[in-house]
Amino acid sequence: MYLFNKTLLCCFIVFWFTSCDTEQDRLPKPRMYPKVEYPNRSYEEATVEACPFVFDIPQHTVLEQKVNFFEEKHDCWFDIRSEALNYDIHCSYTAISSKEDLVDLLDDSFKIADEHNQKANYRDEKIIRNKKGVEGLQFDIGGPVASPVQFFLTDSTQHFFRASLYFNAKVNPDSIAPVLSYAKEDIKHMISSFEWK
Repeated sequence: MYLFNKTLLCCFIVFWFTSCDTEQDRLPKPRMYPKVEYPNRSYEEATVEACPFVFDIPQHTVLEQKVNFFEEKHDCWFDIRSEALNYDIHCSYTAISSKEDLVDLLDDSFKIADEHNQKANYRDEKIIRNKKGVEGLQFDIGGPVASPVQFFLTDSTQHFFRASLYFNAKVNPDSIAPVLSYAKEDIKHMISSFEWK
């Protein structure tokens, strides 16, 4: 009987130590994010009849013209929508009639970018100059911000174009990083192909 109790006790001790969780099993598992199917990279020229410019947009996007905005008529305001990657690029064009107009439009662009400073981890500003004589500035804003990429293009005398990238979901910088990187390449191509008519 004593031998049986001793054997039972040894089995119980062995069972106890082998059944304990390891440190790895006690840690919470990281959240998983859905797999993103990236569209093939191809572009087509986009033209809006009322707009004095042309540029390429990704073929996986749709250009939707926005004629009325806050009860004002704007013939050259539109969105570039990607259902595949769940983002919109809001685009607007304004004709410049004086130096004061240009100053006001530049101030507005910086103010809109500044609105993200509370949640931003950083803001990088890049000067834009493409081969077609178009110049401007791009704002890359890091962190859980609503619009991680904004830019404007101008000829400084007659034309001013502004665009902002918005994701149609709560922004988590880690989860959108690959999609943002893909979208930035599309934006880079849009800017390089942009030309005033």
